[in-house]
Amino acid sequence: MSAFFNNTSPPSLTFFLTGVPGLEAAHAWISIPFCCLYITALSGNGIILFVIITEPSLHEPMCYFLSMLSSTDLGLCISTMFTALGIFWFNAREISFNVCLTQMFFIHLFTFMESSVLLAMAFDRFVAISNPLRYATILTHSRITQIGVAIITRGTVILIPLVLLLKRLSFCHSHVLHHSYCFHPDVMKLSCSDTKINSALGLTAIISTAGVDSIFIFLSYVLIISSILSIASPKERQKAFSTCISHVTAVAIFYIPLISLSFVHRFGKRAPPYVPTLIANVYLVIPPAMNPIIYSVKTKQIRKAILKVFHCKRGS
Repeated sequence: MSAFFNNTSPPSLTFFLTGVPGLEAAHAWISIPFCCLYITALSGNGIILFVIITEPSLHEPMCYFLSMLSSTDLGLCISTMFTALGIFWFNAREISFNVCLTQMFFIHLFTFMESSVLLAMAFDRFVAISNPLRYATILTHSRITQIGVAIITRGTVILIPLVLLLKRLSFCHSHVLHHSYCFHPDVMKLSCSDTKINSALGLTAIISTAGVDSIFIFLSYVLIISSILSIASPKERQKAFSTCISHVTAVAIFYIPLISLSFVHRFGKRAPPYVPTLIANVYLVIPPAMNPIIYSVKTKQIRKAILKVFHCKRGS
């Protein structure tokens, strides 16, 4: 037991990840739905990326942003998959400090990027509905590339100080993390050093990414709804609303688990220990698994392109 309570400083530090507290005996069974979700996420996002790259008719702004969303979902899946399934299948709980920081960096990077991509997609829908004649001239290939570079740069610049500040901490409490992956607040809580700066920067990072993005997404939809209501034809209004359904659903499945996890951590002290762990895992697995399903079902161009690919393969 002493291995869990050493006074250690990086880089010799080893953390111990946690599966689902209280349900360790059922880890093999719990792994089945998670494995299915990972397979769905990897295959679904892979197919969407493939059809967007190979189908010339999908080389348009909305699909470019969707390819960014699929890329971030793939990155998020890969970042958590190996440690989560390693715990469920092999009870492989140990993770070195540097590997933990690397995983933490990419999990938070892809999470921040997903929030940014959802904001970019909201802007795309606003331009498409409010100014359709200038849609192609506003969202040019070069501008979309600039948006993509800005999304990666913002997440990286925000995260580098968080990672570097963690390296200066000493850890003398339990080295047992509360999740099946490395999460910034989780790692920070195990330190016996002063973490006020780390905590302040972590809060600033959340507010300046997901917080700011959610406000601008909301404002975008206020403007979108205003533009749609100004359309005279009921049929055209319905058509305009239908183009937003996929994005609204993607926003909901990203932000609702995030808000739920925040509430559980702050107010759910009496909840069973497995509740926040399951919500945290759902928060990182459900959006990557659901987004390709939502867009392939609700977006006509994507659905037709996927069916075309499978029809060609069957024909050959």
